[in-house]
Amino acid sequence: MNSLPSAVVGHPTAAPFLVLTDVSKSYVGVRALRDFSMSVSRGEVIGIVGENGAGKSTLMKILGGVIAPDGGTIAIDGTPHAALTVAESIAAGIAFVHQELNLFDNLDVAGNVFIGREPRHGGWLQLVDQQKMRAMTAPLLKRVGANFPPETPVASLSLAQRQLVEIAKALSVEARLVILDEPTSSLPVAETEKLLEVIAGLKAEGISVIFISHRLHEVERAADRVIALRDGSLAGLLEKAEITHGRMVKLMIGRDLLVPTTEATTPGPTILRLKGVQTTAYPGHPVDLDLHAGEILGLAGLVGAGRTELARVIFGVDPAVSGTMELDGAPLAIASTADAVARGIFLVPEDRKGTGVLLDLPIQENISLPNLNAHATRFIVSREREARTAGIQRDRLNIKAPTMKTLTGLLSGGNQQKVVLAKWLAMTPKVMILDEPTRGIDIGAKSEIYRLMRGLAKSGVAVLMISSDMEEVIGVSDRIAVMHEGAIAGVLTRHQFSEENILLLAVGKTLHEAEMA
Repeated sequence: MNSLPSAVVGHPTAAPFLVLTDVSKSYVGVRALRDFSMSVSRGEVIGIVGENGAGKSTLMKILGGVIAPDGGTIAIDGTPHAALTVAESIAAGIAFVHQELNLFDNLDVAGNVFIGREPRHGGWLQLVDQQKMRAMTAPLLKRVGANFPPETPVASLSLAQRQLVEIAKALSVEARLVILDEPTSSLPVAETEKLLEVIAGLKAEGISVIFISHRLHEVERAADRVIALRDGSLAGLLEKAEITHGRMVKLMIGRDLLVPTTEATTPGPTILRLKGVQTTAYPGHPVDLDLHAGEILGLAGLVGAGRTELARVIFGVDPAVSGTMELDGAPLAIASTADAVARGIFLVPEDRKGTGVLLDLPIQENISLPNLNAHATRFIVSREREARTAGIQRDRLNIKAPTMKTLTGLLSGGNQQKVVLAKWLAMTPKVMILDEPTRGIDIGAKSEIYRLMRGLAKSGVAVLMISSDMEEVIGVSDRIAVMHEGAIAGVLTRHQFSEENILLLAVGKTLHEAEMA
């Protein structure tokens, strides 16, 4: 393993076309990037890893010409620059596929690929030449393995297909370097495999890739080398033969981190029981499921299997088509989210920014929001009580923020997720539903979330965790229920845990069928 804080990190087998030397960037009171150096050569895949706040976003903005560094140089084909403009970055062949995809739903695929660069007919009207544009798009889609034509409306595409459109757009500007920022954070296993194949295809064509991901096992598979950032500085480099989960973690956080493993637990009595519950997404597919006190029940399945829809019914967001629920053996009627909260059933949603927190409110107001009565006297909220509750939860969850009056939108993804958890933990949870609880969160924050979940289970809370991350669902769960087309296809006990068993159930097969095959 090499630790090269100020030397250029380069690829030994090819001359680099992009070289950063001692690049630094500071914001008010914060050193975001410190004397960072790296290089990119033709046809290599570079994994960049680091916790939230390590400097990855700042580095990408500098490469894209969005912000200028305070010092250092950026050399393109041997020509040094103090900074790049957006136009210079594009001209150099640097293209981005952001985690938040930038596509227009009201256009077709070709229109998105060539947005702002559309070929046009001659004449004074200068109308867009749709036929030519689609003809230009077709080979780009073929290169990324897309199975849809250029005239497909983007609104009809899945998230994975939209990412392929973004990559095709990058190739349309003759990109030499494609930067993928958390490209698999919202993808299930099958689509993730497809994307990794696309990355390998780009490499084979001589196109370089920077792959930023918190899913370290994917980085391990895809990357030729890994660059780790910590606190704005280059923490070290791993060459292909050195890339392991443990080494990446140690560079990122400066210490070893245990991979989540299930602990021997003795589940308590059934707290929540579902009998024949049908969701509006899958009428005619009843769900029977028991959730015990003191356990983490993982809920796995392919995207669209009905996991989030089931969680929304339990929490009262959506009505059930039919079926019954019981809480502590008594009939449970949930007509609204207020009913669920009153009974101690809480949901940490998949979209924390959209439905989990109010980004323009301070942390302490987000935490007190579900339980204002406990913080009010004669309908007037006491800021002192609010601050006291927030302080307790800050210490309990290790929320990293200057003060509890900091706007929640200014926090990292991991700390925003902790705020979502804090608002429920400030009350008394009986059933905690977590939908994709670590999506887009760095490895250090993940570990803290796992410890918190285990602590909840040990205190007698029933935890239902929905996750598309195989490593996570196997490592954290006490039992795993797998959904297929709106119903429970099977429930795995610990000795049955394996990716193969989960996938078999997820596609509608039984374990017995697999044994007989």
